[in-house]
Amino acid sequence: MLFFEDIEIGTRTRLGSYSFTEGEIIAFARAFDPQPFHLDAAAGARTHFGGLVASGWQAVVISARLRAQACARQHEALRREGRKVPRLGPSPGFKNLKWLRPVRPGDTLAFISEVTAKKPSASRPEWGLVFTRETATDPAGELVLEFTNCVFVERLEA
Repeated sequence: MLFFEDIEIGTRTRLGSYSFTEGEIIAFARAFDPQPFHLDAAAGARTHFGGLVASGWQAVVISARLRAQACARQHEALRREGRKVPRLGPSPGFKNLKWLRPVRPGDTLAFISEVTAKKPSASRPEWGLVFTRETATDPAGELVLEFTNCVFVERLEA
């Protein structure tokens, strides 16, 4: 992430990809979302999913991890160039979360973040709010996950 003033609307960042395995899907479900179609292929086969599927929350968590890793890589590149690294604040939240297609064992999703808007914080002049459209697509390019994210980013002009 760059300083607020340097971030351009429309910038797309490829966050990376992730392959979902049966073991990881089941482990995540046991810990966080123990619904039958996330825990057992036979139970999933008896549902409209027709088999084991990952929790949608698992895809969101993977998106968050890849986003954090992408920011860390960018900040490291800025340090190597001798540039100042902006502080990042917390996310005040997300909205419009959509799980559009089930994620199955063996699926590899590509995650992308696109800056859609930004505005200075009304209450904290040292911060700006950056809004992004976070997506995950399958190898056929079909949209699997989509949501709007928001994060506080340090301003230079504060």
